[in-house]
Amino acid sequence: MSRSLVIVESPAKAKTIARFLGDGYLVRASIGHVADLPSKGLAVDVDNDFAPTWELTPRGKDVVRDLKALLKDADELFLATDEDREGEAISWHLLERLKPKVPVKRMVFHEITKSAIEHAVANPRQVDMGLVDAAETRRILDRLYGYEVSPVLWRRVNRGLSAGRVQSPAIRLVVERERERIAFVSAGYFDLEAAIATSPAFTAASVLLDGRRIATGKDFDSHGKPRTDVVVLGPELAHGLAERLGGRPFTVRSVDEKDYRSGPKAPFMTSTLQQEGGRKLRLGAQQVMRVAQSLYEGGYITYMRTDSTALSDQAIDAARSQVRQRFGAEYLSNGARRWEGKVKNAQEAHEAIRPAGEVFRTPDQVRGELNSTELRLYELIWMRTLASQMADATGKTMTVRLGAVTERSEAVEFAASGTTITFQGYRRAYVDSIDEGESDADAEGLLPALTVGQVVPVESIAANGHATSPPARFTEASLIKRLEDLGIGRPSTWASIIQTILDRGYVWKKGQALVPTWTAFAVVQLLERHFDELVDYAFTARMEDDLDAIARNEVGKVDWLRTFYFGSEGEASPGLKRLVEENLDEIDAAEINSFPIGHDEVGNEIIVKPGRYGPYVKRGDDTASVPDDLPPDELTVARALALLAAPKGDTPIGADPASGLPVYVKIGRFGPYVQLGDADTLPPGEKPKMASLFTTMTPERIRLEDALELLSLPRVVGIDVDGIEITAQNGRYGPYVSKGKESRSLANEEQLLTVTLPEALALLAEPRQFKGRGAAKAPLREFGTDPVSERAVVAKEGRFGVYVTDGVTNASIGKGDRLEQMANERAYELLAVRREAVLAGGGAPVRRGAAKKATPTKKAAGVKKAPAKKASGAAKAPVRTAAGAKKAPAKKAPAKKAPAKKAAGAKKAAGAKKAAAPRSVQG
Repeated sequence: MSRSLVIVESPAKAKTIARFLGDGYLVRASIGHVADLPSKGLAVDVDNDFAPTWELTPRGKDVVRDLKALLKDADELFLATDEDREGEAISWHLLERLKPKVPVKRMVFHEITKSAIEHAVANPRQVDMGLVDAAETRRILDRLYGYEVSPVLWRRVNRGLSAGRVQSPAIRLVVERERERIAFVSAGYFDLEAAIATSPAFTAASVLLDGRRIATGKDFDSHGKPRTDVVVLGPELAHGLAERLGGRPFTVRSVDEKDYRSGPKAPFMTSTLQQEGGRKLRLGAQQVMRVAQSLYEGGYITYMRTDSTALSDQAIDAARSQVRQRFGAEYLSNGARRWEGKVKNAQEAHEAIRPAGEVFRTPDQVRGELNSTELRLYELIWMRTLASQMADATGKTMTVRLGAVTERSEAVEFAASGTTITFQGYRRAYVDSIDEGESDADAEGLLPALTVGQVVPVESIAANGHATSPPARFTEASLIKRLEDLGIGRPSTWASIIQTILDRGYVWKKGQALVPTWTAFAVVQLLERHFDELVDYAFTARMEDDLDAIARNEVGKVDWLRTFYFGSEGEASPGLKRLVEENLDEIDAAEINSFPIGHDEVGNEIIVKPGRYGPYVKRGDDTASVPDDLPPDELTVARALALLAAPKGDTPIGADPASGLPVYVKIGRFGPYVQLGDADTLPPGEKPKMASLFTTMTPERIRLEDALELLSLPRVVGIDVDGIEITAQNGRYGPYVSKGKESRSLANEEQLLTVTLPEALALLAEPRQFKGRGAAKAPLREFGTDPVSERAVVAKEGRFGVYVTDGVTNASIGKGDRLEQMANERAYELLAVRREAVLAGGGAPVRRGAAKKATPTKKAAGVKKAPAKKASGAAKAPVRTAAGAKKAPAKKAPAKKAPAKKAAGAKKAAGAKKAAAPRSVQG
């Protein structure tokens, strides 16, 4: 029986496609890339047309071995990876490694439905070498960038840092926004608000005083200075006007009514899906893409990485049919709406993100098949697609001007606007969200019918104070929008870039806002001063356009890489290599890592520096640590002075009267604490006693008697009738009383010093709150129920640090995460990343309903264990030249098979000679 082998990326996708292809097809997954550049060494021959050294990944070796065995019994091979650069590269590497002797066909589709798969089988194409070249160029570019620039960061900022062509400009955007917030000077202003007691009632805001416009927040610059053509109401004038207007008649001076019309937004593409997923569902960009990937592989939506907003005729018909059924024909647009996408390449020429199929399944129809997060995202996509074919919302917008004059002849004019939507149109299905700081122009507000000259009743007049606000920090959604506007990155990279800068500690999240660390400030300052071109937004965007041109076969990859790395005569850019070599010796590490905050009362400069163990403020030789959760814009001179004024760990606050040992107040990694004695005053090898401060205490206000009370803990409360000692202790998870193996929590830390023996005995007599042999440690935080595993998620302290868990899957929190600030969705995302890593390593995914333990992936039936490898790199594929021809290997493999042990040893020895490659971002 003839059989075709079909290779896709993921097991979930393979399972769905297999349902449509039948018994004549064997569908298997490559589980992503099977080959990559080695983790050590540059692995790119810059003197030989930038030839890369691709090698099989550890997982890729097993995958290729199993696929080769299956290919022996196949009559043809279908490469069905995604239709984008990365998917094309995966197909190429599979082709190079498998070396099939049967016909090979490239199978592409943008939705996993029966009709789409059948069409793809019937209309195959060849591997697109333009897309392959673009993918390889991007990977080589990232390696060159990281290999050259990251060591500069290691030497001048801190070890373990990384640079990336998209990562670094993204960090710069976040840092620049924080700089704006630091430089921002808030201004105060007042306005008047009149409550008009008509039916319906409404409020009107002051706009003019004696013909001059009254200042609002937008009339102040970032230094707090108002425009010269406005009048700023101070508190005295505002309250005086409100009092003097009391009882005065308010007359309608004008009524302006206009038609209101608003049209729907285009269907989702990758960037808008990530933005709306963040705003409406509070999901991180990486989580949005992970859930969308699951929906795509399950056959629920079309391909989720796209720059196109276009819909096929089939999709338009499906959307319009459902609009007619659910809302009525009057809610359809007059004709089919056709959305023009900004399609640049074949990889982006497919449709917008929409429900899959010729007939869209409603959220109710898929409710039992999806977990809650998948269902919410599917519903979002479904509603947006339907709305894109619906009629405009229409109505009336009315603007009213009211006037009143005080007894002092002060003329004040008020204004109110209201939109009455008479026909909801597309709004029945979908209304866009807005970012923080933006106003909703489509918000509804109802005003009564008024005529010019009419006197309206006034219920009250209030003077309201306001302060201007700094520009809002980027959220994941708004950062993606900004990157898209600048042309930096592509749909497949934005989510991973944001995840990378979070994981590597360049930014952290305060709620949904992205806050840069002082390390990020240092990195950006270094790059701006010495490698400005590399973080220039226009330059980075041009690199993306150049990669697109390579994908279209308009530019040769070798020529482009040579210009980028070595430069060319007559061009402004000297090339990456020379740029690094010429700038390295000019970089002053001390200057790069210093950020002035201001001066104290006697003129001493205060600076902040990102240290090896965290940021700290410095005034002369005086230093103090900066809390990790303090945003840079909140580190003012006053806050810095307070940190510097706190007791220093090397200066005792007094001595213990009983022992004579010095008592210190110190600030450690886990917060402030007191210490009794030190290495100079204690016997050799004896450790000093330590005790954490209560949460209600501050280091700068701690007294000697307070410190001695803390050091007295654990305190012996008394002895019970059985002669067993009862103590009060402060543990990692709070205060408690203990008797033998029994313990019970106290209400607060102060009770540690005041709890009496009867009170302790009463507590210990109460039932235990946890079952088992011992009381379970309380979690550090609770995050609700995970939408995938449907289990409660908590944060715990483990042997290697804090982690989140749903009881089955554990995930460490990243450098950019602050436990106190972490949103529930971020905890779910960390668990999803961990599950994905387990899957990539050969385990089964945890999905839909109760979580399951990962199980090893089964090998193909009947496949024997591969023999030992040949001694001389036989696993490596030939290096491909720019034209796609194969290069002859430098050495011929020996005819005899080398012993397995010798081969392994040779390989290990060869690997040991390679230099360590810096981390870089694939973006």
